Amino acid sequence: MITKAIKDFLDLQKLGYVATVSSDGKPNISPKGTIIGWTSEILAFADIRSPDTIKNLKINPYVEINVIDPLLRKGYLFQGKSRILANGSPYQEILNHYREKGIKSPINSIILVDVENVSEVASPLYDLGISEDEIKSKWQNHFANL
Repeated sequence: MITKAIKDFLDLQKLGYVATVSSDGKPNISPKGTIIGWTSEILAFADIRSPDTIKNLKINPYVEINVIDPLLRKGYLFQGKSRILANGSPYQEILNHYREKGIKSPINSIILVDVENVSEVASPLYDLGISEDEIKSKWQNHFANL
């Protein structure tokens, strides 16, 4: 399900969005810079500053995670059920992984997501026959001119 290509994509992209639902049924979307493919079926991300996300996951563990390449306008949508870890072997292994990657922020917990579905996401521009190179060039120029 989470292939090597997807893991590599997640390692390259430094920002994704985690969607949860609050106790009163309202959506919550939170940016995360630590989303990784931990195994072929599990994503992980760190709780660095995620009080609402954690509160929501304790009530309803289901999440959607969206990670998109901002230049190519392509990426993945993951759906699954989360588990919050604050100690133990998997927690320590993943914490060590983040530290080796240079993350210095305090990490309160690690969230594992047992992925139930992965979907590719692509901009509607591709439906118009616009090439990946054209889309990438457009967005490189856009960001260069900010």
